[in-house]
Amino acid sequence: MMKRLSTTMGNRNLKVWAGLAAILWLTACGKLLGVDVTIVDQKTALENQILGSYEELGKEMLLLASVRSVDEEGKLKTVAEIPPGKREAIRAMQRQEFNRDDIQDFKKTGIAGEGNAGLLIFFANQKTEQDPQFKSFAQAIIQEENYDRLTILKRTIATNEAFSDGDLPKVQKIFASLNRDSARPGEKIQQENGKWTVKK
Repeated sequence: MMKRLSTTMGNRNLKVWAGLAAILWLTACGKLLGVDVTIVDQKTALENQILGSYEELGKEMLLLASVRSVDEEGKLKTVAEIPPGKREAIRAMQRQEFNRDDIQDFKKTGIAGEGNAGLLIFFANQKTEQDPQFKSFAQAIIQEENYDRLTILKRTIATNEAFSDGDLPKVQKIFASLNRDSARPGEKIQQENGKWTVKK
């Protein structure tokens, strides 16, 4: 997901630079035509900050998973105490990794869609209507995913001086935009205006 998001963001920046280069070239030629200009806005900078915080948390999760608890002499090492907020966010990322296949299957079959607040939304279908046990399972996994997303977003806000606690809705909207961009064809996505569509 991160590679796809980085590529998307790289493409946006490339378009901006290409647009600016075209304007400079036209200005140098003495003619400035009616050209649409895309300016890198604050949202793109915030997207970069969110992605950076998210990637950093992912690196910490991998580091913790790979730390050996025994030294060369076979004695137990003391593990550094992890702050509670960081520990909770890392556990959330681990649960997300564990649930990834189920979440992807729910999106593929239309049981879950990416909402405009950065959270998954449950949709009933024929399978969930015929199998109450499966419906409960799907709803529980989606609820857990949403809890994990909020935990990670709150940690991102807490560790980034550009944000405050009141910025959670703004960060969720940015996260929703990133999720829409990275959604696969055929998956349900909710636009900012609340309208649901299927990714082409």
